[in-house]
Amino acid sequence: MLSAAEWAIVGLTLQVGAAAMIGTLPLAFALAWLLARGRFPGKVVLDALVHLPLVLPPVVTGWLLLLVFAPGGPVGSVLKAWLGVTLLFNWGGAALASGVMALPLMVRAMRLSIEAVDARLENAARTLGAGRWRVFRTITLPLSMPGLIAGLVLGFARSIGEFGATITFVANVPGQTQTLPLAIYSALQLPGGEAGVIRLASVSVALALAALIGSEALARRAGRGLHGV
Repeated sequence: MLSAAEWAIVGLTLQVGAAAMIGTLPLAFALAWLLARGRFPGKVVLDALVHLPLVLPPVVTGWLLLLVFAPGGPVGSVLKAWLGVTLLFNWGGAALASGVMALPLMVRAMRLSIEAVDARLENAARTLGAGRWRVFRTITLPLSMPGLIAGLVLGFARSIGEFGATITFVANVPGQTQTLPLAIYSALQLPGGEAGVIRLASVSVALALAALIGSEALARRAGRGLHGV
């Protein structure tokens, strides 16, 4: 059984993961659409930048976030001056770091799904008088929904497992930024902390498996629904 403090860590982890996905979803889908259907100079560069967090050491990503979003950074100073908020040492910063690390996985899943939509269906709808928004809303979005769902759930699974960028950007603050991976790391440093590590690691594995299984089930269900239309 988990202690009250450990349940609080699980709750914070889920909160961070959910916030990361809500904040990242619009950007991820826009980038996926742009990379799937856009034709513009520098597309290869944009694609590389989107996937950069996959190949960079997470600590480097966290350091870059620190440079940009610290109170003295270009974005952090604006947030501090205009809104009076800072992302350092709180769960909002942890959500930002998790969202950045999950973004490439989300974009890739959504992009593949958008590319799988038959462009001839969209062109046929346009020749029948449908506008771009109606074509997107009634054809492209429904047909790409399985990939959108898969990307969202996979991104959530990646978010709740984020460690390197989070600890570099917002540190390991109990009750504020200490998600499951950071709590497991802290427990490993304590003599006799193995029992806590086992409990927290078991929860982490269970959440990751549930997210992966849920992603596959939802994508299959959405796909069956589309084929049944």
